[in-house]
Amino acid sequence: MQRAHAATARVNAWYLAANNAAHRVMYAEGGQGLAEYALILALIAILAIVALIFLGGQVSKVLSTVGKSI
Repeated sequence: MQRAHAATARVNAWYLAANNAAHRVMYAEGGQGLAEYALILALIAILAIVALIFLGGQVSKVLSTVGKSI
């Protein structure tokens, strides 16, 4: 029970830190800064999707090999 409580506390602490950081970025920067962050996040998301499309088969093979060896 203590492990679960400690894990929950760590997740809560991480969430609060991330929430505070997001809040500072959103309200400390002007609209232009927020738009730039949104564009960067969109670019990262697009790159991740493209990488998964092209590398998905290879990643699946590697994970299958690892799963079979275990």
